[in-house]
Amino acid sequence: MAVDTQLEILDLRHFSARQLRPLLETEARVWEQQLRWNYQSSTELLLQYLDSRILPGFVALDRGRVCGFTFCVYEGHKAVVGDAYAVADDPSVALNITHTLLRPLLDLLLHSPNINRIESQLLLYSAGSIEEPFFQAGFIMHPRLYMEYDFPAAKPAIAYKESSFASKLPDHVELSRWSPAHYQPAAELIHESYVGHIDALINDQYCSLHGSLRFLHNIVRFPGCGVFDADQSWVLRDKKNGSLIGMVLCSRVADNVAHITQLCIATAYRGHKFGSSLLKHCMNHLAASGFAAITLTVTEANRQAVQLYENVGFYTRHRFDAMVLDKAHP
Repeated sequence: MAVDTQLEILDLRHFSARQLRPLLETEARVWEQQLRWNYQSSTELLLQYLDSRILPGFVALDRGRVCGFTFCVYEGHKAVVGDAYAVADDPSVALNITHTLLRPLLDLLLHSPNINRIESQLLLYSAGSIEEPFFQAGFIMHPRLYMEYDFPAAKPAIAYKESSFASKLPDHVELSRWSPAHYQPAAELIHESYVGHIDALINDQYCSLHGSLRFLHNIVRFPGCGVFDADQSWVLRDKKNGSLIGMVLCSRVADNVAHITQLCIATAYRGHKFGSSLLKHCMNHLAASGFAAITLTVTEANRQAVQLYENVGFYTRHRFDAMVLDKAHP
């Protein structure tokens, strides 16, 4: 049933954090319900940016009441649609408001002469639900999976005893926890691992060493992917040349929920089950530390990775879209 609305779409920079806080706190509750994600730290960071009045975006008003917002951020010649969210008594009306907000934002970015690429991954929205404004603007959709593993509540110490992974490694390979000293070699590993990979089409940070460093910095320093947990993040190092050959990075997205932000193995070391063994080692430690669940995202077309996660017990909780428009390569 259609619901009558009298929408006004206004510049986001006209609004203060105080005016938008109720809407963002409502969105944070949806993150927790749908994805088991405590989004409060991200909400507070966004509110700080909103009070600086520098974020490009739009706000929807229905009869004078704030009912939706969207914004983007600029990264050089790239723009990222950071969020879009709306509320209404009827979910279909809320979705229509979201579409209405996205159209002027995408139009703004499409006509920005210095922006060559636009990316977006809006995790709250099921695949296909907000594709219309992106599709009309010429974006390519890449379906992705939000996967979850739930630890058994009974006797976790028995089910997940200390991993013997380290003792089975070749003599020249050592396992250690994450350290800030790993920044540069970790970025080099990420860059090398994603050459020709579908995820490099979705996130162009993988395409350069500088971008990989920025990606790593965002994971470790900012709460967008949860609060980085160095104690639950692991690297494999080749002692012969000092290079990293594999790593798994974890963040905490709720008191008892971890999120794997990165799992990669150097090309030359694939085929030896380092990836699955490193993942299981990480899971063992998460279980021993009292975590109830682990989540991660993976591109649906990356069947090898999806199969790896399914083989150790992950299931798909949610399916969403990554949207990409590359003006240089339409």
